[in-house]
Amino acid sequence: MSTVRVGLRCDAGPRRGVGHLVRCLALAEEFLARGADVTVFGTVERLDWAIAELAARGIPLLPGPDSAADLAEAARRHELDVLVLDSYDLDPAGAGALRAAGVYTVAIIDGDSRGQVADLYLDQNFGAELPGLPGRLLAGSGYALLRDSVITARPPVAPPATAVSRPRVLAFFGGTDAVGAAPVLTRVLVAAGHPMDLTVIVGRPEIEAEIEDVTPGRGQIIRPVPPTTSLPALITGADLVVSAAGTSTWELCCLGAPSALVCVVDNQRESYTRVVRHGLAAGLGELPELTAGGVAGRAARATAARTLHGLLSTPQRRATLAARAWSTVDGQGRARVVDAVFDAVRVAVPR
Repeated sequence: MSTVRVGLRCDAGPRRGVGHLVRCLALAEEFLARGADVTVFGTVERLDWAIAELAARGIPLLPGPDSAADLAEAARRHELDVLVLDSYDLDPAGAGALRAAGVYTVAIIDGDSRGQVADLYLDQNFGAELPGLPGRLLAGSGYALLRDSVITARPPVAPPATAVSRPRVLAFFGGTDAVGAAPVLTRVLVAAGHPMDLTVIVGRPEIEAEIEDVTPGRGQIIRPVPPTTSLPALITGADLVVSAAGTSTWELCCLGAPSALVCVVDNQRESYTRVVRHGLAAGLGELPELTAGGVAGRAARATAARTLHGLLSTPQRRATLAARAWSTVDGQGRARVVDAVFDAVRVAVPR
């Protein structure tokens, strides 16, 4: 079979965040490793590090077609065999138009197919189920899409319990922190009242300014840092990670990180609830609750602070979360997805 030509359609930026691009990048790495030709179609705004990640892998970034007709035309023009769609904003009719044009179509979804008629659906969320789809469904964290940098940093066993007087805490909320969660959770961490060495990844200058206004408590250090390609190393070096319940959840699981998650947007709620219920991470609640005024807001923040204090002061509690998380995501998800695509394409597109 000649080289398979693969396109990935996604966008990233301060409003959208980078989750769609990060998981497409993971798929791109696997396709490249299998000898495929890969192109990303979309808009990447104000994210120099993300553009550099694509360039370092030799992956072209071309403008992203939005309409069904433009998607089909782009696929024809670039002679694509496969097009992966990862967006909440594209015209749902695009998948059907691509299939009609003879392009094998993969729709990455998060609990809602949005009416897309694809050949293959991928929902990498823990416990995902979506019956009745017209195409094949790959569902669950066994299909989590993780980048090379995460897979290679995965420890051989789940991290053991370690008692430390001042735990190292890492807080990050996506590549851009589109909803401004970092200052809120930094204050909640300080309110936990436990000594800590806190590193906060700040996606935007205005976020950093808010972090610098937070006064640490006794035995607490707050260190804001910009987005970095060394995130996996920061994660594995932390005693506790506080993060949003988005695509980074699977990175944290794969790396065996003891984590406390916050649900920052509505489409994270179902996955957040499942992950917390099954003990893969501790739950800190939903961001709107933590930012609310009045008695309700104070109560939500106090509850989250108590949860964090319990984690910071109890190594065994952190180790239990880490072990469950590590055993749930093995880092082979993207290989399983590409296996499924290649098996289908070899049948559909004989060369």
